[in-house]
Amino acid sequence: MTENVWDYPRPPRWERCGRRVVAMHADQTVFDTQEAIRVLETSHPPVYYVPRSAVRPPLRPAGRTSHCEFKGVASYWDLIVDGAVVGEAAWSYEAPTAGYEPLAGMLAFYPSKLDRCSVDGEPVTPQSGDFYGGWITGEVLGPFKGGPGTSGW
Repeated sequence: MTENVWDYPRPPRWERCGRRVVAMHADQTVFDTQEAIRVLETSHPPVYYVPRSAVRPPLRPAGRTSHCEFKGVASYWDLIVDGAVVGEAAWSYEAPTAGYEPLAGMLAFYPSKLDRCSVDGEPVTPQSGDFYGGWITGEVLGPFKGGPGTSGW
């Protein structure tokens, strides 16, 4: 099954996906879960949010927040793997706005900041740019917002 990101809704929709979502960094499992929620938004590859309890290495607050017009205030998290810090590797909505309550406390990771990410065993290509954290797999068709020259879409 293929999905075109231009068929995704705006405002974004969340859904429980039940797929195996895995991330690795420095030869350590960051998470391996089938309890992810994916968020789908027009022009963006899916973003996978994982339960905090599934994340194995420690996290610490990065001290930065941003605001999403739909989901509310995002807090950023540093990942610590073998003493090395991966700055702002993840973000969360600790108190999301109405309609996005299932995301509360879940973590979304930038696949570009980790060594390997996969969905049901398929390697993920990170979404271009450093603003969005989409996970591109073979079933997701673009073009995708985020790369150079796409900010005005």
